[in-house]
Amino acid sequence: MARTNPLQFIQQVRSEVAKVIWPTRREVLLTTVMVFIMAALTALFFSLVDLAIKGGLKGILSLFA
Repeated sequence: MARTNPLQFIQQVRSEVAKVIWPTRREVLLTTVMVFIMAALTALFFSLVDLAIKGGLKGILSLFA
């Protein structure tokens, strides 16, 4: 592999970083809010599934007790 000197490396890094399209503050805020909403919905869904399974197992086990 070809070796580059540190100055060339830093120049290449700066040119690559200049190509990056950074998100706006609004985009970051909206994405963060969406992540929190999806996390809350997922937690609610799995809580309801857990309650349903718990109730079903209690019902089945009460038939044999």
